[in-house]
Amino acid sequence: MEIVKEYTNGEVTVIWKPQLCIHSGICVASLPLVYNPKERPWVKPENATTEELIQQINMCPSGALSYRMNKDLK
Repeated sequence: MEIVKEYTNGEVTVIWKPQLCIHSGICVASLPLVYNPKERPWVKPENATTEELIQQINMCPSGALSYRMNKDLK
């Protein structure tokens, strides 16, 4: 069974699939206030803008990180 973890800042949801992660460290190096493997939860998307999150997620070499935009609830 695939494990999927989700973290949101309200606008965007960061999706992490740990089985795909190759621990390249690009996420931690790019946005250390968002990604901190020593803390729980280790992903804190509220510490970056939606644009910063999307830009960083698009650099993930393994595809372990992805995202979806949250629907407007108006």
